[in-house]
Amino acid sequence: MKKKLLLVKHWIGQNKKKSIAILFILLVYYFSLPRKLFDDPYVTVIEDTQGQLLGAKIASDGQWRFPERDSLPEKFKQCIVNYEDQHFYYHPGFNPVAMFKALVQNTRAKSIVRGGSTLTQQVIRLSRNGKRRTYWEKLIELFLATRLELRYSKDKILNLYGAHAPFGGNVVGLEMASWRYFGTDPNQLSWAEAATLAVLPNAPGLIYPGKNQQLLLKKRNHLLHKLYHEKLIDSLTYTLSLAEPLPQKPYDLPQIAPHLLAKLTKTDRGRRIRTSLQLGLQQRVNQLAKQYYLQYKQNEIYNLAVLVVDVRSRNILAYVGNAPTDKWHQKDVDIIEAPRSTGSILKPLLYAAMLNDGKLLPNTLVADVPTQIAGYSPENFNRTYDGAVPAHSALARSLNIPAVLMLQQYGIYKFYEELQKFKLKNINKHPDHYGLSLILGGAESNLWDLCRTYANLSSTLNYYNIGSKYREDEFAELNLYANNQVMFGKETRQEPVLDAGSIWLTYNAMKEVNRPSGDEAWKFYDSALEIAWKTGTSFGNKDAWAIGTTKNYVVGVWVGNATGEGRPLLTGVGSAAPLLFDVFRLLPRTTWFTGPVDNLIAEEVCTVSGYLATDHCPKQKAYIPINGIRTKTCPYHQLIHLDRTSRFRVNSSCEAVDQLVTQSWFVLPPVMAWYYKSKHADYKVLPPFRADCLGAQITRMDFIYPKDYASKIYLTKDFNGIVQPVILKVAHALDHTKLFWYANKEFLGTTETFHEMPLNLKSGNYFITVTDENGMEINRKIELINE
Repeated sequence: MKKKLLLVKHWIGQNKKKSIAILFILLVYYFSLPRKLFDDPYVTVIEDTQGQLLGAKIASDGQWRFPERDSLPEKFKQCIVNYEDQHFYYHPGFNPVAMFKALVQNTRAKSIVRGGSTLTQQVIRLSRNGKRRTYWEKLIELFLATRLELRYSKDKILNLYGAHAPFGGNVVGLEMASWRYFGTDPNQLSWAEAATLAVLPNAPGLIYPGKNQQLLLKKRNHLLHKLYHEKLIDSLTYTLSLAEPLPQKPYDLPQIAPHLLAKLTKTDRGRRIRTSLQLGLQQRVNQLAKQYYLQYKQNEIYNLAVLVVDVRSRNILAYVGNAPTDKWHQKDVDIIEAPRSTGSILKPLLYAAMLNDGKLLPNTLVADVPTQIAGYSPENFNRTYDGAVPAHSALARSLNIPAVLMLQQYGIYKFYEELQKFKLKNINKHPDHYGLSLILGGAESNLWDLCRTYANLSSTLNYYNIGSKYREDEFAELNLYANNQVMFGKETRQEPVLDAGSIWLTYNAMKEVNRPSGDEAWKFYDSALEIAWKTGTSFGNKDAWAIGTTKNYVVGVWVGNATGEGRPLLTGVGSAAPLLFDVFRLLPRTTWFTGPVDNLIAEEVCTVSGYLATDHCPKQKAYIPINGIRTKTCPYHQLIHLDRTSRFRVNSSCEAVDQLVTQSWFVLPPVMAWYYKSKHADYKVLPPFRADCLGAQITRMDFIYPKDYASKIYLTKDFNGIVQPVILKVAHALDHTKLFWYANKEFLGTTETFHEMPLNLKSGNYFITVTDENGMEINRKIELINE
């Protein structure tokens, strides 16, 4: 044993240098191949959820080079192996026979006429781009090719070749060549098309249309004959393949979602991105966008955007960032994330917040009268007034004055904080910056954030209906990636922002869609589509919005000009809503939202006023939010005493107590009543007190403008510089009553029925007095200012 150990030691001592040399050679061989074989920039590729091409953006070096795929199509594999390297699956990276034949031919020709390179060697040569083709370089390629064979499988080497082989011009790789020359995905290539592309890397100059067609045809047909001879294709396929024409005019690469491509290129440049989009839906929405663009541009409206969201997964299903307009009308601007004036699109969020907070019930009457608040005078779109309108109807009709008065009641600061919970990132200034105009378009938001908000609200309602619980992270971000799954967090009893009952009642109001008479745009509305939807139009007709939701989908539409230029007839209902409905028609129909019975209570409410019922008003049962029990009881029904004829009001001073007829009466404040009765013929004004009754005073009139007791009024001038009169307005409960007007005790005039008085007075302080025929008097202090 000792003798054997001595012999081993002796051998190691004698062969130490040889061992080190062998180890050195092995290390050089192992590390000779770079860890990353190709360092070329790739195009940015976006695909739909099934891997179908949506578009690509050229690589930074100006080459159309797609990222490598997992595998090559079988047809191209057979073609390239039979054309370039028939023994590819058997050699160790080089083919000695082919190399010897090439050496003999090149020696005889005294130039390089045959390469003899295997596909593995060609991959190495492509990775060493720019190296001269010499025998020394061939030796290096051979050395590295054997190393490549040890690192990768044969199929992986073929994939590398398919991704980096030249196919003419700036077309690199099979995938781009397939789209460029045949307008199809590589997996859809015919045998003739695959054979054409297989011969090109060997001579890419042959592909130019109109040049070398016969030579290219000859090479392709020779390869097809070889495939037939090898029994890879049958005689019918061979005959039909020979008859196929060569590619002529190059195809444009599909650009089905160009604005999404530009968006993702910013963060994922040079990658293949499988998105959540659905190719078929995206193409149909694109067609609708083009159709409406061609229609709207007749009115010089050049831009629009559409977003479709899956409520359950938050996946974006269709993304149209702009109309197919031209470069002179900002075709490259992605409108979906551009901040634009919101118009009325935030009104449902205020309505839901007030329901959730117990500040409002769906049928609560809200004032709709001419209003001025701290110099701010909102107007309804049609410039008419209802006096009083149920809150749900005010939302469905998108009335501005009720919305402003609701915001004033709820509180600007409180609503602003609510909007922050929805993560509307463009609403980022101090609440005082917006004021009450916040609810009428004084703020800006974008289509992405608004669609996300409605998707999150719909999902909140859907999930609550499963087990009467919420999820902590329900208000999640929208998703653009096919393999991403949104995580919603643990179950909880606490609503994320709004409770399910408030959301459901809000959606019911949004589904009502009380259509204004004579508006032909509403013919587009399909009553079979149960959608909770809202439109919005910004000041100056610059932005038209429409956002709708069903149980499973949210669709958002914006129409306008990216430059901010307003156009006549550009409205949410007339321009954005028709496109919204057409997009919804592309989506599967869904049933209406289920009512969250565990988050609602049945309560008696006043049939007329919508407030919680008292003993003095007609009642009906209605579902209200749990916090709705906090709202006020009806303030508009009161008990009055009438005489036996019911024509006059009386009291104990003029009628025996046992002769009084007690009755409940619906009474609105004078200004509200003045407008309300013009829309409600059944509204009955309080009967007057009988003449012999004492202490019978009741407020029958009030100022419409100015509303505040002490007001500053700025005098305006017309285009000729002439100061315009101030128009004071008063409402009286009794029709055809004469009113007498005074300013600082000087008589101004008399009005009857319509009580408006122009003041042609100079700057200064005035005490305005108005009296009716019965001696009732109202007053205002005003300061006229001529700047």
